[in-house]
Amino acid sequence: MATVNVSLQVIPCVPENQIYPVVDKVIDLIAKSGVKYEVGPMETTMEGELDTLLEIVKRAQDICISEGASRVLSVVKIDYKKEGVTMDEKISKYR
Repeated sequence: MATVNVSLQVIPCVPENQIYPVVDKVIDLIAKSGVKYEVGPMETTMEGELDTLLEIVKRAQDICISEGASRVLSVVKIDYKKEGVTMDEKISKYR
């Protein structure tokens, strides 16, 4: 199966002082999943198989709700092509 990139931004509806702790739990989920990822200032980009990454997106919503969010706004971007796509091919020239 081809490697894809999925970027995820979660915005949990919680009091302002709780936003970062909830987002940190989502990032911890991603880190523990074993997929390659990179945290950015507005979103986290992951690399792997599409089904795996979409399962992480789904679980991220559940984490936000279990942490007290009444609602979760998520922005998901998927970069997919038949032969696969990697983060390195997009950003290596900037590193």
